[in-house]
Amino acid sequence: MDAVLRRNDYGPLTRPGGEPALRVSVVVPAHGHQDKLDVTLASLAAQTYPAHLMEVVVVDDGSTPPLRLPDLRPESTRIAAPLAGGWASAHATNSGVAQSDGDVVLRLDADMLVFDDHVASQLSWHHAADYLAVLGHKRFVDYRPGDLDPLDVYEAVRAGKAATLFDRSEPQWIEQIIDATGGLRDADHRAFRVLVGASFSVHRSLFDAAGGMDADLPLGSDTVFGYRLHQAGALFVPDHESSAWHLGPRQIAARGDLAKAYRRPRIADRVPELDLKRPRANRSWGTPLADVTVPAGPGAETCVDAILTGSRRDVRVTLTGDWPAPETGRHAPLDDPAFDARLLLEAFGGEPRVRFTAAPAPDPRVPYRIDVPAAAEPGPDAVAAIVDHANEHRLGLVEIELPHGVVRLERAAAAARAHRTGASIADVWGAERVASGPLADAFAPSAARDAGGGREAGPGGLLRRAVRRGLGR
Repeated sequence: MDAVLRRNDYGPLTRPGGEPALRVSVVVPAHGHQDKLDVTLASLAAQTYPAHLMEVVVVDDGSTPPLRLPDLRPESTRIAAPLAGGWASAHATNSGVAQSDGDVVLRLDADMLVFDDHVASQLSWHHAADYLAVLGHKRFVDYRPGDLDPLDVYEAVRAGKAATLFDRSEPQWIEQIIDATGGLRDADHRAFRVLVGASFSVHRSLFDAAGGMDADLPLGSDTVFGYRLHQAGALFVPDHESSAWHLGPRQIAARGDLAKAYRRPRIADRVPELDLKRPRANRSWGTPLADVTVPAGPGAETCVDAILTGSRRDVRVTLTGDWPAPETGRHAPLDDPAFDARLLLEAFGGEPRVRFTAAPAPDPRVPYRIDVPAAAEPGPDAVAAIVDHANEHRLGLVEIELPHGVVRLERAAAAARAHRTGASIADVWGAERVASGPLADAFAPSAARDAGGGREAGPGGLLRRAVRRGLGR
């Protein structure tokens, strides 16, 4: 790699020339439609990528009758059964990856006619860096069984004439996003949303780091996988040279409203960053927007209460400290050396959004990790303010100096990229440290008033703040 890549700007990346060296496993989840699979395999048989570096694993996800391999197919092609315990595309993809051994995984739908350099073009990117999610380009075309002869497809693809097989096509909606963001080079933290099915490739190590696809989702798993890749530090590259025809209309076209209704709550619960998918509701979600860590100590209860009642309710708070074991038998409760810790345990023991630990373990699903000093005074919009600031300025790290410590926001995707590349978060996403201004005021409003000589400075102001702290306000 020529340079450290920042955010989603892959512009400085140079794809190496010369002979390819990476092995690729093309994983094709399939259920029925033997005729389309025959066309897909015929087009894969005509790829320019070296045959000895490519294997194709077709995962038959319960087809009746079972799928078969046609005569016209890549040299190393086999049908695999899905692993026990699941069904649908995501589970089939995970099963195919588990039963393959290529350096790169290229997922392809079983109704795709790929151009001759589809595989080669995507793989050239992976020879340059191992944390890229490369997206193939496709167009939807009208197709009926029998419209295409696999041999004719093979000959056209091998001759570099796949583009002539159809003269009318429907573009994807993601093309508008890609075009509006300079090919995603200027995309914000939601670049992952353009990973939608059909054709994408990632290094196997990145697939594993993302935890594979979410096999609990029969529909919408590609969007969630894109988010998982983002969280694992991926950079998203749309490859317009890796073209394909999608045989038939998009899946969502026939029953679009029902399909969207099915996806909405499932994606919203898993992907905090798609605001349109997650309503601004006063509720908790399976994947919170932020993990907020507060150390046990003076002011901790008031600080945690302020965070939990803030404008962003989809947060989880971790109180860190030395937590005592439950007391048994006769004891003197007022002389307990762990008196303060037990008070916190009792105060938040019934709050499902609060957990207790000695040292927090990062949750790879959560986009933001925020450390807040116990003596901070978070206002109602404190969490929203620091997250919005990080996104508006596209930062991976934001630090706020307060009189009693430092508030620290870390973007999980930036930390994962930094860890993977050996660079710093500042290098791969950018960092900022502030000591005054709106962000500092959001977490320490009384300090701002004191510094400004406002009406709450002096003994009277101190008393009023003490009363507010006592009331938990």
